[in-house]
Amino acid sequence: MIELRVSTEASPTLPDYAPVPNTAFGPTLNEQGYYVGRVERNLYWVTDGVYQAAFLTTSDGVVLFDAPPTIGHNLQRAIDEIARANGVGSTVRYLLPAHHHADDAGASSLFAKEVVRIGHEETRRLLLRDDDPARPPLDETFSDRRRLEIGDERIELAWHGPNHTPDNSVIHLPEHNALMMVDIVNAGWVPVSVVNLSEDIRGYVAMPGVALTYPWKTLVSGHLGRLATRDDVVTHQQYMADLDASIRTAWATFDPTPIFVTYGPNIWAGVKHYLDAVSRAAAQPVIEKYTGVLAAADVYTADVSFWLMESIRLDLGYGSQVHA
Repeated sequence: MIELRVSTEASPTLPDYAPVPNTAFGPTLNEQGYYVGRVERNLYWVTDGVYQAAFLTTSDGVVLFDAPPTIGHNLQRAIDEIARANGVGSTVRYLLPAHHHADDAGASSLFAKEVVRIGHEETRRLLLRDDDPARPPLDETFSDRRRLEIGDERIELAWHGPNHTPDNSVIHLPEHNALMMVDIVNAGWVPVSVVNLSEDIRGYVAMPGVALTYPWKTLVSGHLGRLATRDDVVTHQQYMADLDASIRTAWATFDPTPIFVTYGPNIWAGVKHYLDAVSRAAAQPVIEKYTGVLAAADVYTADVSFWLMESIRLDLGYGSQVHA
């Protein structure tokens, strides 16, 4: 049996980080903890400062895009607020999740059973696998692309291959100059752990370029407090490209010999400290460049660097050599 020992010592002092740039902040939340605003015409977005959803008011009811549990019942409150102001219906008739994750779709069950749930076929498979009552399975699916006509509004769904998740899809609203692409670009912020907790890092790296092939003005990115622009996507691309280049330089120039000599037969200790040292060295110039440009550059860049480095090493074969 493993003995669990809990330390009674005081918690260590938490580190200080660089101030969050003003450009990273979104609008002020109301007393109920949310903000709802217009994207364009009858398309609106909702945020609690950490997560985002969007909804479209139509003559055939409301279409809701994602249902984050942290926003929860405030989703309907936001829809009701807009409905009262504009004299339109507030009943959610359609729910379109970008992917299956609970943090983005965990409030789906708040909406009536008669809601039509539409998304990628892999989303349906994963929802059935996970069997979470908070996330009912989809009623209708698509494989690569699907165009919806709901209440005279056009919605285009597309899957461009695995990226953040195997099922993560893009929602394009061409008549509203808007795109919804969740968990790829964080407007004004760097990615979080494991390159935004992505399962396919190469697919993740490619998705901003895919997004820029669409015509749109506003991006609903699924996270944090403000909407994104095309410039935000380009800045994100440059951040990732700078980190990629720095990783390749660090990998080519770092000598791991002293680490492996120190740890001798403890191979995993040598590997751990070698990879950690390379990813930290690669992260440092990127942290310096983007501190004050992207929020939390000094918080998460080293972690993003590690996982991007592993993808470059394992997926692209960079640095791999066949023994003579």
